[in-house]
Amino acid sequence: MKPVVVLCLLVALVLSGCSVARAPEPASLDALLIPAPAPQPSLRELGYAVQVGAFASLDNAARFERSLNQRGIDAFYFLDAGLYKVRFGNHASHSAARAQAEQLQAQGLIGEFFIVAPQDYALARIRRGGAGDLRDELVRTAQQFIGVPYRWGGASADDGFDCSGLTLVCYRLNGLDLPRVSASQFNVGRPVDPSRLQQGDLVFFATRGGGQVSHVGLYIGGGRFIHAPRSGQSVRVEHLSNSYYQRTFVGARSYL
Repeated sequence: MKPVVVLCLLVALVLSGCSVARAPEPASLDALLIPAPAPQPSLRELGYAVQVGAFASLDNAARFERSLNQRGIDAFYFLDAGLYKVRFGNHASHSAARAQAEQLQAQGLIGEFFIVAPQDYALARIRRGGAGDLRDELVRTAQQFIGVPYRWGGASADDGFDCSGLTLVCYRLNGLDLPRVSASQFNVGRPVDPSRLQQGDLVFFATRGGGQVSHVGLYIGGGRFIHAPRSGQSVRVEHLSNSYYQRTFVGARSYL
């Protein structure tokens, strides 16, 4: 086709109101980005556990817990509906948890038992249903202990087990395997600036000086935290603005 003819055709198209189709606009960079996954807990999730006992007496629960810990069984007691119960084990399968329970039962160390499945924890329930907040669950668990004369059955207050026992229970009852000792809890968490504290974060103190972690509490919002002051004293709420805790504060950690 001659150039003059091509030029005439193009002029005719323009005058008739037609236009050449444009290539589609490239998608924006934001639209091409894959959404970031929701933050995952930094702690190992609990598997199948064994639950035993229903004690009206705190001393009996602590004594039973201590007897299991002395046999190398990582047990902890907790308060549920006015009764103290004991839980231990972190197994990959229901059959493995049951085998441990039946072995201890045959030795006369435990009586009736109940197997707790991973899906029973708040962590799994929230993930499954897409509703709820694990941080709220941690606070609610801690609040159940307010006023309780907390005693940690397996160790002395000098080892820091009273305070860390409380935070351990709050996390483990909701499905996360928080270590037992306050210094270990400090080491496995992610540092949090005090101005960015959220419910469920842990706050740590050097109550024996030297800058070494020796005490821990669970932050509940509004500048407050729940903790077990020392063996035999009641679990209570304190303010981070308290001069003593300001002076001994060494940092905060998050696990969610």
